[in-house]
This record gives sequence, C-alpha cells and structure tokens, in this order.
Amino acid sequence: MFTGIVEKTLRVIGVAQGPMFRRLTIAHDWPDVKLGESIAINGVCLTIAELAPGEIGFDVIKETLDKTNLGLLTNGDHVNVERALRAGDRIDGHFVQGHVDGTGTLVKQVASESEWRLTIEAPPHLAKYLAPKGSISIDGVSLTIAALRENQFEVALIPTTLNLTNIGKHELGWPFNLEMDIISKQIVHFLEQRG
Repeated sequence: MFTGIVEKTLRVIGVAQGPMFRRLTIAHDWPDVKLGESIAINGVCLTIAELAPGEIGFDVIKETLDKTNLGLLTNGDHVNVERALRAGDRIDGHFVQGHVDGTGTLVKQVASESEWRLTIEAPPHLAKYLAPKGSISIDGVSLTIAALRENQFEVALIPTTLNLTNIGKHELGWPFNLEMDIISKQIVHFLEQRG
C-alpha cells in the first residue's frame, strides 16, 4: 500500500530482457532496502528481485508491461519512486495500491507564471471512475481532479510536485500510468453488479 506521495525520482540504469520478464534496474541510495520489498515505480507496485550496491532490480512481467508505461523506459530515464507505507506512518495523499488500471494520454499542458495544469484523456472504460475533486494516481503521484469533461480531466500541479516528480517533464502523447481511486472503483463495481 502506498500514498501517492512520491519520495524522489531515480534514474534507470539498466533494461534487459529475461525469461518471461523484463529486468528494470534503477540507481538508489537507500541503506535499508531488502529483497522482496515492494516499491512503487511510476505508480506500479514492483518487488525487489535483485540488490547490488547502489542498484535495485525489478522483474516486470507481460501483464504489467501491457498495462503501464514501464515498457517505454530506457537507460537514463527518471522514474517516480515511493516505498511502501509502514504501520504508523502518516497518510498524506490517498490510498494507492500500485495496481495500475491502464494508461491515459497527455493531451494538453499549460505552464504559466500563475499555474501548471495537465489535461489527460482516460480510456472510456476508466472514465467512469473519474469524479470532480476526486483522487487519482498519475505515474504514482496522488493528485486531485481539478476539472472533468467526459473522459478528459485536468490536474493542477503545485511547485513541490513539479520539483519532486517527473510528472511535468513529459511531451504531449505520453501515456501516464493511471490508478483510479479505490473507493470509486468499489462503488461503481458494486452498483454495476446490482444492475
């Protein structure tokens, strides 16, 4: 379980094809990570499969590559990272599972002296979970939906988010990893199952 409060961005230092997975290696400076620990990479919950001094390796399987932007990563790219929530930690963002529902395309970016906004188009099957002022995780960043028009939504970014994450550094067309709000998903599923 995560909160969507990204700790930092880290650099991808290796991408290699393995049997039935793709090995993604990032540089790190954490002294206390362990094999088997969960870390969110661009909002995707991954398990540490390999540790070396200053490096963490993750095995990304086809299911994850098909639903996320992790397959687009190359050496030198930076990713948003968040370590798993521990009992007793403050919960600052919202509950994020790291189970990405799909990707949404960056269709507009407004950057001015007064504000920084992104407009993202969600696929129709995910748009039903969007709600005005609702929570959403975009590449692992917990954000509030500022405006909503059909399956396009806007988020307003604060300077801290721009400084600590890579969310404002992508070109139009980037497929952001989207994890819809867990409460919205449960309510919609409950109502759909009961007709």
